[in-house]
Amino acid sequence: MAKRSKRYQKAAELVDRTKAYGIEEAVGTIKKFPGIKFDPTVTLSFALGVDPRKSDQMVRGSVALPHGTGKDVKVVVFATGDAAKAAEAAGADKVGLADLIKEVQGGFTDFDAAIATPDAMAEVRKIARVLGPRGLMPNPKTGTVTDDTAKAVQAVKAGRIDYKVDKSGNVSAAIGKASFDETKIIENAKALVESVVKAKPASAKGNYIKSATIAASMSPGVKLDSTVYGANA
Repeated sequence: MAKRSKRYQKAAELVDRTKAYGIEEAVGTIKKFPGIKFDPTVTLSFALGVDPRKSDQMVRGSVALPHGTGKDVKVVVFATGDAAKAAEAAGADKVGLADLIKEVQGGFTDFDAAIATPDAMAEVRKIARVLGPRGLMPNPKTGTVTDDTAKAVQAVKAGRIDYKVDKSGNVSAAIGKASFDETKIIENAKALVESVVKAKPASAKGNYIKSATIAASMSPGVKLDSTVYGANA
């Protein structure tokens, strides 16, 4: 096991490993951690009681964080015509179709979200093997396949995040920066918790959320009490 830094060790001393925290206390604990040279990202992670190998137990969704993530989100839009012009006007970082697809095939993946119009999806599917593993494939369920490209771009730029369960049954998403005041982190966390709870598959049996942890980059995680997401979730 790699040796932890002195800063990490000091932060770990502030976390009681024998208890689970309420959301307010957990965020308050993170805010007490020793400073670092950059502004750490705060992440909320869930261990779910689902089997991602079964299509009817796939968990994915999107949520508009009330205070955004604190990150400058880069958005590309696969569209032509008026939809492309609307996306550009809304602040998309790159817009195109055949030319943009060619760029992605050539290795361009320096973006955080991808949006496409429905009629562009036949072409976008050609790069599914590139976008899919990175969680960037446009999907109607997350609002990233739409004719209203301007609205979609604005939503993503404002702080809407997408999440998807991984092969191990975990969901993890950024909910802000450590520099945010406590109220903003708490409200963002509650928004994500509510969305993940609502995304529970009808076929999921037993405890849906087995555990949840909030953490800042390069710092120890803080386990959340089940009352945060509902003991029967």
